[in-house]
Amino acid sequence: MSEFDQVLPRYGGDSLTDVLPSVLAGLGVPGCSDILGLRLDGVRRVAVLLIDGLGWHQIPTAAPYAPTLADLAARAPRMITTGFPSTTPTSLVSLGTGAVPGEHGVLGFRVAIPGTDTVLTHTHWRDDPDPAAWQPVPTLFTRAAAAGVAVTVANRPEFAHSGLTMAANRGGVYRPAADVDQLAAEVLAGLREAPALSYGYFPDLDRFGHVFGVDSEQWRAAAADVDRLLDRVLDGLPADAALLVTADHGQLDVPPEHRFDVDADPRLQAGVRVVAGEPRVRYLHTHPGATGDVLAAWTEILGDAAWVATRDEVIAQGWFGPVPDRNRERIGDVVAICHGTHAVVAPVSEHAIKAMLVAYHGAYSAIEMEIPLLVAR
Repeated sequence: MSEFDQVLPRYGGDSLTDVLPSVLAGLGVPGCSDILGLRLDGVRRVAVLLIDGLGWHQIPTAAPYAPTLADLAARAPRMITTGFPSTTPTSLVSLGTGAVPGEHGVLGFRVAIPGTDTVLTHTHWRDDPDPAAWQPVPTLFTRAAAAGVAVTVANRPEFAHSGLTMAANRGGVYRPAADVDQLAAEVLAGLREAPALSYGYFPDLDRFGHVFGVDSEQWRAAAADVDRLLDRVLDGLPADAALLVTADHGQLDVPPEHRFDVDADPRLQAGVRVVAGEPRVRYLHTHPGATGDVLAAWTEILGDAAWVATRDEVIAQGWFGPVPDRNRERIGDVVAICHGTHAVVAPVSEHAIKAMLVAYHGAYSAIEMEIPLLVAR
């Protein structure tokens, strides 16, 4: 398989949505099943580390700077899929709820609020809209805590009360961790009781990939930090504990010549009321009666660089899983999913820095969709 082949999410069998249900089954939480076959017999404490941007195909690139990661991947290689779109907000809520994106409704990085021209950026979200109303699916953290599991969430201090944290992680006791060493310490602190689920999130690999590119000097330093995190957690694991390492998506560099600028091309703007999504997956909300024209124009202009389809076509192919009526309009009337190393930027209508990034993700290529699930006892 090529790194750019399309990969359909394997919801309900081998995907990020199945990780926590399988973990909680091992911890004896009623109603949870070991979908992934983790077989955590005798395990009473589980640490789950999500490394933002660590796609399966990034592991060989990281290996020279992250030997512990490389060793884990060599000893227990397992690849699962993330959900679609392959982007952080969607993936974090899929992990935290065990629900497919269509069900939980956090359907992209930037999503238009139905009935308005307002676009919600999920990573900048606080309390409007209300997280419990926008994402009403109960989290597995809440379910585990109700069953007597000690549940903690270790993450950056600035994310403690964000809308995304409330949508994805409500129910866990929040442990602020400003750097790698604090993150390792807080993840281990979450394992003091039993049974326990201790979740930790590490953002830097993705961040430096976006800004400087995959395999840049800064990205390599972040990969070394991943290894320091793994070493510290593995060294401190109790005898009855297991560590799971996974990710939210992969990442790829997009060269300048492969970028379409929606703000500079009137043909791409015609008939479009709101542009949402992100550079690799665009949601186009059209003016009344303009959907067909927008579909035709974007199909002609992007050509082989993207699949351009209606909302109904994309839903019917199963990319989001089942989508209830309450969430359908969060997806654009027209959806453009980029192929290869292409992207559609919007340097004027979105924050300019988003169009200046080196690496992106969000689409359905193997390099973006395939993620690791590494288990250490």
